[in-house]
Amino acid sequence: MQRKIITTADGSKTIQIEEWNEQYHSVHGAIQEANHVYIKHGLLFCFDRLNSSNDESQEISILEIGFGTGLNAFLTLLQADEHQIDIYYRGVEAFPISSNEMAALNYPETLRVLEKTALFEKMHKIPWEIDKRLISYFTLHKQQKLFSDITDKDRFDLIYFDAFGARVQPELWTISIFKIMFDALKSGGVLVTYAAKGSVRRAMQSVGFSVEKLPGPPGKREMLRATKHST
Repeated sequence: MQRKIITTADGSKTIQIEEWNEQYHSVHGAIQEANHVYIKHGLLFCFDRLNSSNDESQEISILEIGFGTGLNAFLTLLQADEHQIDIYYRGVEAFPISSNEMAALNYPETLRVLEKTALFEKMHKIPWEIDKRLISYFTLHKQQKLFSDITDKDRFDLIYFDAFGARVQPELWTISIFKIMFDALKSGGVLVTYAAKGSVRRAMQSVGFSVEKLPGPPGKREMLRATKHST
């Protein structure tokens, strides 16, 4: 499948699959979208809950559905370093990007953290299926497999659901996939996604999630956050 690097509205790069007319990130701003959906309404939401709880572990475990360009993981690493909260990050990706595609992405430059460029590159170069502590507060574990093959139970505090859209891959937005996500989360865990379609929301609710609509990133009216409530 033909892929090319394009520049989004905030100056950050992403990858486009030409025959689908689908991008790894929003054309309205790759970094803006990732920060809004996954960092603001996912990670920082979890940070706030952790800080207000009596949990002394100060650790958050994250599952990313679609490791892709590594942007969400890189932004999360930066937040872990800033807040000094330990993060275990599992990135699942069936079709990894190439080293040439990785080299064409400009996230450290656009984020003005050029000194972290080697860390961004290392995220892509480390082997699959091992835990690798990249900085004091961030451990990455990449898995190359289909999302339907995830078998974790009660493992994660937060899921970044960043699969390709339902327009091109409807099989990734089904009840069966969201049941896997529900099972992978700890009680009280949350899932955030850029999507807001009614069919997606209903699929989440049907497996037990409580779902809320939140304001979307630039170019999108709404997004969803789903919670696995304690039973």
